[in-house]
Order: sequence, then structure tokens, then C-alpha cells
Amino acid sequence: MIVASIAFITFTLATQYFSSKRTELVSEIGCWVILPLLLRATRPYRNIPEPASRTAGSDRQSSRWLWIGSVCLAATSLYKAEFDSIGLFPLLTPLLLATHEYLRAETYKAARVYAWLFSLSALRAVSCGLLASLTLSVQDHEGTALSIALVAASYFLYSALLLKTSGESAFVPHLQDVEKRVTSLSWRTVLLTSLVYGVHTRLFGFENHDVYLMITTVFSKALSWMSLIHMTEHLSWCIVPGMQTFSLLAIRNLFAQKSQIIALWNVVASMFSLAQVVHMFPKTAKSATNLWIFVMVPLVPFILHEIAIRNATTLARSSFTRSHQHPVTILAQNARHDFEALLQRQSKDYSTAQAEYRRRYAMEPPGGFQQWFEFASMHNSSLIDDFDTIHNQLAPFFTLGGDEITRILNEAYNEPENELWLCEYSSADHKTRCSHPRRTFDRHFSFLLDRLLSHSSIVLPDVKFLVNHLDEPRVVTYRDPSKALNSSAKAIFNMTDLTRRSTWKAATSHCSSMPGSDSSIVEDPIDKANLLLVENMTSAMDLCQHAEYAKIHGLLMSPVSFRLINGLVPVLSTGSLSTNGDFLFPSPAYIEEEFKYEKDSDFDWDRKHNNLYWRGSTSGAFAKDDQWPNFHRQRFVRLVQNLEKEKHIYLHKKIGTVSRVKTSFLNTRLFDVAFTRIYQCARKYCRQQKTYFRTQLWADKNRALQSKLVFDTDGNGISGRYYGLLASNSAPLKQTLFQEWHDDRLIPWLHYIPVSQSLEELPEVVSYLTLNVRGQQTAKEVAEQGKDWFGKAFREVDMSIYVYRLLLELARLQNPARQGS
Repeated sequence: MIVASIAFITFTLATQYFSSKRTELVSEIGCWVILPLLLRATRPYRNIPEPASRTAGSDRQSSRWLWIGSVCLAATSLYKAEFDSIGLFPLLTPLLLATHEYLRAETYKAARVYAWLFSLSALRAVSCGLLASLTLSVQDHEGTALSIALVAASYFLYSALLLKTSGESAFVPHLQDVEKRVTSLSWRTVLLTSLVYGVHTRLFGFENHDVYLMITTVFSKALSWMSLIHMTEHLSWCIVPGMQTFSLLAIRNLFAQKSQIIALWNVVASMFSLAQVVHMFPKTAKSATNLWIFVMVPLVPFILHEIAIRNATTLARSSFTRSHQHPVTILAQNARHDFEALLQRQSKDYSTAQAEYRRRYAMEPPGGFQQWFEFASMHNSSLIDDFDTIHNQLAPFFTLGGDEITRILNEAYNEPENELWLCEYSSADHKTRCSHPRRTFDRHFSFLLDRLLSHSSIVLPDVKFLVNHLDEPRVVTYRDPSKALNSSAKAIFNMTDLTRRSTWKAATSHCSSMPGSDSSIVEDPIDKANLLLVENMTSAMDLCQHAEYAKIHGLLMSPVSFRLINGLVPVLSTGSLSTNGDFLFPSPAYIEEEFKYEKDSDFDWDRKHNNLYWRGSTSGAFAKDDQWPNFHRQRFVRLVQNLEKEKHIYLHKKIGTVSRVKTSFLNTRLFDVAFTRIYQCARKYCRQQKTYFRTQLWADKNRALQSKLVFDTDGNGISGRYYGLLASNSAPLKQTLFQEWHDDRLIPWLHYIPVSQSLEELPEVVSYLTLNVRGQQTAKEVAEQGKDWFGKAFREVDMSIYVYRLLLELARLQNPARQGS
């Protein structure tokens, strides 16, 4: 009896450890194929006599139970292949005990049932089941409710396999013909599960299964069932869900738990489940206490995990002090000096601003520049001279005359499937009107422009411009006029649809014409203490310097849409790559309520969780093949959830020497990161991602403000949530390839913490900023400086100042009297 119980728990633990959602259906089929063979092989050791004769009615009744059991087994396997939630499974023990007690009565007696429900034994079973359910549910109450299918399926399964129903509706053990019944159940289960698997693979496609893990799971499942059959010859079948509950809890990955309390709670819940199992053994079974040896299964990993975290924390706290500064703090200090220099060099009067414009761009300012300067000064603009982003975008277009610009605008708008809005600003009423060949909703472009340009002191001529409807950038062209083609060829453009295709070659086709660019690979933007850290954000975002980006960013691998315009076409976009020629303007998302910062939802720094937070979807690319693990968002979540046990780089400083250490250890408690939605993918690859990632429920956007560090990364285009993070009391970590209108006014390591596309430095940076005293102070300073600067340079009027100047330049560009160079 005790040997069978030990074997059952052992093989159930193995099943839970080796199984996965992607191998569940195949392993279930294999299990029920070999189970009858295992029972037949162990027949001489069980001494089971021939089955007693039964009536045809009872055989038919037994057959119905077997069909019910097999249907539920197939349904349960499908459920486990698609969902993780098994939170209600522990409640099977009290459910089975109550059902058993009720059906055992000769007649229905409510008093007897209620008496049982309030008995000490029942309360113990219910409380233990609730404790385990809360532990397994992970607050996914909807998913947990769905797992009632597992409860019902298991109930029917045990009834079919181990019991028969007599005429008095009482359950009576009937184990003499168990081998025959298992054989009958097996072929039914194999048949039904095979049909389910066939439909499943038809819908989702075939997946590559790990053969070793699949075979291990098959035998673990089969041996656990065989041990169950041996065990229940002597014990109540109600003990089984308690053993399975313990197995589920004991094998949970403690490294995936978000806090020490949650990890400890998991260990406690598993101990209670084991205690319930020991309690349900007969009083005469003194050897049942031997089962307590299994408490080491959850306890030992917990202790080892706590030791590893404690060692890593101690090392992070002691490695870098004020006398031996971390590279992150050094970069933060340097950034402060750069920022002070930026503010000091801004012009204080119009004549100085005019002279600075001539010096920078070797041309006269556009008409209306003085009124723009007065408007910016009147609204206390922090920046007057640093609008290089606008000029760099405009420079190639000065080779075309004003009439050519207007002609190109009209021709591009009339191109089929152009996805461009033609907008016209009217100086008479300060209104912007946008039109599209097919669409009616302009994504709030006209609303944004009307709001930004509504000031009566803004003086603009009538001006026309194209606005990109898509999230992704549109234009690629020669950026260095001296390397462009002849003047007649400059006015020619073509459109190419690269949706869901590699865009790298097209996006970098003009790298050689870009000043300061080099098409060769640059290994690291900066190498400080042998750790990759982004010092120069412009260089880090330059595609021409990073050929490795072709295979690690979704936009360059398989964008959701990418209708590229090759040529000199003036198009306004909210974000662009370094090689694009789009004119940048603020995203309407930055003034929409959905993305606005809510002060009442924020917390003081000391009240925030000491971790890095991110929630989001798999936007950023379309998964159409096996390349999805290399998309930028998927790489980020895979890294911080430590799904591949990758080697991570940390800096250790001892006796004045900094060493670079690689280890597979990652303190996942410093990260609260998960996908909440899997989409933008072919059906097969959606399911692959659902089975690969540990997804979480949708979370309110303000939940990010509960953490000290908040992560922001690219989606299909720019991230609309960025401003809410900058304005908060949290420190933003930003990973992006998209240039935006505000790049001239944001200083990395001062207002935000830049993160490389490789993510190599992320574990060390987060460890330093959360565990080291000086690192925590640096993170707090970044949060405070970013919030303060946001209130000074990212006001709505600052967007007005930028758009005002941009439209002045566009008006000059399309002036019919202007000749091309």
C-alpha cells in the first residue's frame, strides 16, 4: 500500500515536471496505449482472481461509465493543452468525499449529509483545498472557474475506472476486473484523444515536440496510473486528488514567483496537501508517515533559491559604493553635465536665435520665424535653438522646387492603397481638414492639430501636408543631397508593399548616402567595464551601424504593415527609423485620455514595488513562421521570465577590479513582466506563443505606477504609454528604434534609462538599480529628473511650439516661388 502510494506520488511529480502544453495530447495518447501493457506485465504480482460474472445490464452500465470517463479524459487533456489554470482541482477531494458519503447512504438523509459537511474531517479537506486553489489560481478567477472541467472529468474517471453502480445507487469497490476495464477505457481514450489531436493539429498545425520529454511524460503518466490502480486496491480513491494536488504545488517553478511570500505560500500549501494525504491513510498504516519525505521536493528548491537570491543581493549591494562607482551612475552623472550645457546655450533674444539658425543650417529662417520665436518665448519654451530633427528631415527636399513638392503631394495622395491623409491647414479659421480616398476616421490627426494650433498668436500661412495613417514609418530616400540622383529623378517615387516580409534591405538601401553612417556592424555603442551600455542613443538607433538588428526587431523582420515609399515624398509620421525620411510630429495618443498620466493613481517612490514592471501584447510584428522568438517584445519577455535559462552578464567588483561574470541565475522577483494578449500571428504561431509564455490577465495601465522601474518598448510603431511613464514618479527604461519629435529634448541616463536592442545589460542594470544603495538613488534621481523635465518641456504648448515651427518650414518648402537647388 505504502509502496504504491510512494510510486504514485513519484511518477505524478515526474509527470508534472516533464509535461508541457505542447506535448500534452500526444503524451496522453501514448500513456493509454502502454498502460494496458504495463498492467498485463504486472498481473502475476497482483494476484487478482477472474472477474465475477455480471448481468448484461451492469455491463452496459459499466460501458457507459467508461465512455464518460474517456470523453472526460480527452476533454481534460485538451483543456490542459490550451490552458494553465487548474485552480479548482484541489477542491476535488472534498467534492468526492461528500459525494461518496451521500451515495453510500441507503436513503437520502439531508441531516446526515449536512452533518458530514460540518465535520472536522470535511472542514480540514475543504480548507486544504481552498488553500491550494488560491495558490494555483494566480488571481485568474475566470480561468480557475473553467478548470471545473478537470474536477468533473477526474470524478467521472475515478468512478468509471474503480467503481461500479449497483441497483441501490451505492458505490462499491469492484477491483477484480480492473485490468479488463482499463483496457476498455484505454482504447476509447486513445480513439477520442486521437480525434481531438487530429482536429487540433488541423487547426493549429503540427509542432516540433521534444522527443525525450514526450517519451518521459508518456511513461511517467502510465506508471502513475498503474501505481494508482495498485494503491486503490487498499485505499480510498478519494485520496488521489490530494496526492495530485501536492504534485502540482511541489513542482511549481519558484523562480517564477514574484515575491518571497508567494514562493513561501506555495511551499506551505504543498505541505498542507501532503498532510491531508497522510491523514487520509488508515490508522493502521503507520508507515504512512514515510510520505513526509516528499516535503523535501518543494522545500529544498525553496531553500536553495533563497540562498541564491540572498548571495546575489549581498553581492549587488557590496560591489559598488560611492568610492567605486558603477558605470550606470557614471553615465547618469555625465548626462547631467550634458543637460546643463544644453540649457545654457539656448538663445535669449530674437537676433541671437536668428544668427544661431543661420550658423546651424547655412540658410535664412523661414517667413514668420520672428512670430514663432515670440510665441515660444511667451510660453517659456525650454528649447529655442535645438530643432535639428526638423532640419535633418527637410534638408533633402530643398533640392526640389515648391511646384514639384506640391505635385508630389497630389500624386502620392492619388496613388492606390496609399494610406495617406491629405491635410490642409487654413490660416483663416485655424482649422485643419484631412481627407482620405477610403477612410473616414483620421485617427485624431485633425483633432490634435486643431488643438495645438488653436492659439490666436500663431501666425501660419495656408499649408498642405500628407499624414501617414499607419503605425509604421513610410519614406526611405537619399538623406545626403550631394549623393542624390539628378534633379528629374529626385521627383520620382514608387510605393512597395512589404507587409509581413523582411524590410531590412529596403530600409537600409540608402545607408551609403547618409552622412556619418557606416554599413558595417558596430559591436557595442559603448563598452564600460565589459558591459554593453547605451551611451549615444543616436548611434544605438542607427540601422546603418547595426546589421544585427535585421534579425532581432519585429519591424525589420515581419511588420504588420509596411507600405514603403521610396523617393522624396513629404509625409508626416509619429515615428521613424534612422534611415527613414518621414517628418516627425507628436502622436495624437499623447493627448488622449487612455494614455494620459493620472497623478491620483501614482505612488511616492518609497511606496513603490522595488522591481521592473511591464504588461503588453505581442504587437510589433506578425508571426508567420518560426522566427517569432527573435521579435523584440518576445525576446524581452523570454529573457526576464528566464524561459530558456540563458547566461546573463553581471558585474562584480572586488579589490578595485571589475569582473564580468556569466551565470544562468536571474532574480525573477525583480521583474513583473508578462504578455496579456497573444495576437498578430498565424493560428499555429499564436498557439506556439500561448504554450511558450506565461501570460497574465489584462492589467490597468496605472498598475505600472506601483513599480519603481517601468519598461517601455516599441509596438507596431511608437509607444503611446511613454509620456505617462515619463511624467510619473517611476524611472522609465526605454528600448526603441523609433525616432520621435522629442528626441532633441530628452537626455538618456538623465530623463530615462536607455536599453540596448540586445538586452544583454538588462539583468545587471535592474539588479544595480533595485539592490544597490547607490543604484537605488540613481534610479530615484532619474525618476525625479524625468518628471520635472516632462513638466517643463513636454507640455501641450511645447508640442504647439514644435508643430508651429514644422509647418512654417513646410510652408516655405512648398512655396511656388521657391526654386530647387
